[in-house]
Amino acid sequence: MLDTKMQAPVGRGRMKDWFSKTTIVHCRRRVPVCFSFLLISVFLLLFSLVTPALSIHMESIESHSEFSCEPIRLRMCQELPYNTTFMPNLLNHYDQQTAALAMEPFHPMVNLVCSADLRMFLCALYAPVCTEYGRVSMPCRSLCQRAKDECHKLMEIFGVAWPDDMECSRFPDCDEPYPRPEDLLTGSDPTDQSSMTVQRDYGFWCPRELKVDPDLGYTFMGRKDCSAPCPSMFFNQQQLTFIRYFIGVVSIVCLSATLFTFLTFLIDVTRFRYPERPIIFYAVCYVMVSLVFFLGFLLEDRVACNAVSPSQFRASTITQGSHNKACTLFFMVLYFFTMAGSVWWVILTITWFLAAVPKWGSEAIEKKALLFHAVAWGIPGALTVTLLALNKIEGDGISGVCFIGLYDIDALRWFVLAPLCLNVAVGVSLLLVGIVALNRVRMEIPLEKENQTKLVKFMIRMGVFSVLYLVPLLTVIGCYLYEHTYRNIWETTWMEENCRRYHIPCPYKVEQTSHPVMVLFLIKYLMMLVVGIPSVFWVGSKKTCFEWASFLHGRRRKDSGVNESRQVLQEQPDFAQSLLREPNTPIIRKSRGTSTQ
Repeated sequence: MLDTKMQAPVGRGRMKDWFSKTTIVHCRRRVPVCFSFLLISVFLLLFSLVTPALSIHMESIESHSEFSCEPIRLRMCQELPYNTTFMPNLLNHYDQQTAALAMEPFHPMVNLVCSADLRMFLCALYAPVCTEYGRVSMPCRSLCQRAKDECHKLMEIFGVAWPDDMECSRFPDCDEPYPRPEDLLTGSDPTDQSSMTVQRDYGFWCPRELKVDPDLGYTFMGRKDCSAPCPSMFFNQQQLTFIRYFIGVVSIVCLSATLFTFLTFLIDVTRFRYPERPIIFYAVCYVMVSLVFFLGFLLEDRVACNAVSPSQFRASTITQGSHNKACTLFFMVLYFFTMAGSVWWVILTITWFLAAVPKWGSEAIEKKALLFHAVAWGIPGALTVTLLALNKIEGDGISGVCFIGLYDIDALRWFVLAPLCLNVAVGVSLLLVGIVALNRVRMEIPLEKENQTKLVKFMIRMGVFSVLYLVPLLTVIGCYLYEHTYRNIWETTWMEENCRRYHIPCPYKVEQTSHPVMVLFLIKYLMMLVVGIPSVFWVGSKKTCFEWASFLHGRRRKDSGVNESRQVLQEQPDFAQSLLREPNTPIIRKSRGTSTQ
């Protein structure tokens, strides 16, 4: 009795032994090539390390075409109703030598005949029948269940555990022999065969090229230890280059606009008081967002993608989780400040509401600044920490950044769409109430032409700023909803077009195919960045020009004269004192209608 259970290797184990043994076989097949490499290794030790990996890779590429049939060489699978198979097999072993090593733990059970179905079931996975037209024939669930039930006691004695990749729930629910009679037919058109046996919905099987280490926790199209191809599974290299340069240009424009807004605030901090100060923090958020996108443009896919591993036959895949420190940092900055910018806009509408409806003054609103900061930074921080704990980070091979919801629809639904839609609903509601209140004030002061003019100017500025923010944000939400709706169709289309190249089962009865439109992604990235530009509209005034001119000349401009002060007041109206006070009421420094003193 063995005390330690041994997990049967399925496509991942014994890689070191596999590499060494396959190298020996290749050298026997290509004696001149290996002999020349050995001669070179006498003089240059470097070649002795590089040559085996290269020979394995090239030999594998040459000997495995799309669904090419090859004779079965596995000792356990001789004298079957069929004598040809294809590689990679259903467990993603790239050649029969690796499959033979993975089958070794099952040899005692097969020799002792614990089940009459075990040998056929194992061969159906490790050396599946090679059919014409690239069809993949899989064993039925009943065959798997009988083999597992009849052999589990003997497997416990030998310390062998049933592999996860061989769980019976993964196989189609049918009761047919393996191989099926139609699998053994030659020269027949698959369209002439029964629809029940020619094709079945096997779901998505992760190709060997997209497999990742199991301890990383990756998931792609519902399969664990699998990741999407990088940089993009939907666009070619020419389209990717155009999208990346487009994002780079837009990120520079947004970075310049938001940075100008923040620097204008630093020149004169006292100029932007509440209720308009949230615009400054909103601009700071999009300084960071545009900076991350600009860095993603410079680094291309070096952060968002895992490197190619030819020695393990792995292609470049999308990064997931928090194991990639650079990707994690990109995600934290991008997601945190995207959500914070949205919350600061809601707080801006709250301050406008407080100034318009209960007529709070600047000092009264400013006393709530600590609460505003706690909400604006605390909620995005809590969401970011939650996503880190859930390991939901995903690389974006198109833009070069890391975000969430790119492949995980649930994360997109609950951590992107839900917060943004909630913020829009709250902000628009408060904005409409504030506009109605301001219009009522305007109707109540028909005799004060000066205040009425200033009020109209303010309402126009507030309306334009809100439209410039809401239109891009609503467009981004619309793009996310479109992706949420069609992503499954896009993935099914991709699987149908690439199943033979990756040697995986093709989807069955695809009713609808569709490809994502490049313009949709251009609009999404454009609106994600353009949403930060309206902040420059609010600070754009003559006073800003004068302040920058004075700053660049090394002196601060001082307001002098009643006419100049009145002009500045028209450009930056005091909500509670000049615009919202009742007619014939003197200007006071304390707020009216509030208990906050």
